[in-house]
Amino acid sequence: MKRRITSFLLLSMLYTLHLQAFDDSDLDGVEDAYDQCPNTPFMDIVDLDGCTKRSLLATQKKDSSPHHFDFIFGVSYSATDYNQLNRSDTSATSLQADYYYKNISLQASTSYFRSKESGGNTNSGFYDTFIGASYKIQTTKNLKFYLGAGILLPTYDTSLQNNNIDYKASISFNYYILEKFNFFGGYSYTLINDDDVIITDANANSIYYQYQNTNSFDGGIGLYATKNLYVSFSYFEGESIYKGYENIKSVSLYGYYTIDRNWFTTCSYARGLSDTATDNYASLRIGYYF
Repeated sequence: MKRRITSFLLLSMLYTLHLQAFDDSDLDGVEDAYDQCPNTPFMDIVDLDGCTKRSLLATQKKDSSPHHFDFIFGVSYSATDYNQLNRSDTSATSLQADYYYKNISLQASTSYFRSKESGGNTNSGFYDTFIGASYKIQTTKNLKFYLGAGILLPTYDTSLQNNNIDYKASISFNYYILEKFNFFGGYSYTLINDDDVIITDANANSIYYQYQNTNSFDGGIGLYATKNLYVSFSYFEGESIYKGYENIKSVSLYGYYTIDRNWFTTCSYARGLSDTATDNYASLRIGYYF
């Protein structure tokens, strides 16, 4: 459960004013004067004394250091059949690194893909590289908000002029119920700076691709099935980066399993609901937290 802004600044100010009613250094919802466990780790659910009741990383180290890291390696497969593009099967490997300090997290991720189209053409290279940051705001014991911002570096080299840096901002929430369930959702806005381009297809037809800024949102429900296993179901909808195309819609299943003190693994499956979405997507990742 990793982290997820036109109204970003306003919401940030409102929540900051709310939190200034009392001192809460680790932003776990428990006032410092009554917090028996200061500096609780990022993403923990705490009791009325401010001590950890449950953590997605259930096997947190027992030290009190506010600094933590993880590295995640993943493999994925996707099958795509856009209306105006050839059928393609793509496999990819990814690497992600995260740094956590109290209520702040930093992230960097990149992935390398190999794609084969129905006509026999093959392609490979890096997707865009993401670098971002997230800030946690806990308004109550069970409700958390995350404010995020990041950049997409143009390491994805295509004929569609994906050649400039894009910027992304987001806000998301997590609401926990009965210690077993959580509802989550988010909104993101991406500023697309790529240049419009005209492409000539195999039939000598010219296709004009115009880029646009995009809005997207997602929401779902999760279950802590066991001490080490978390599963969730979610829905995603977002605008295409190309003008005139149908919104991208998909549903997904996600699982997170804590293996031991440091190791964890995730798996996911997504099914496209629109012609612009990837038909099928599956991934498996393994990470090390310290």
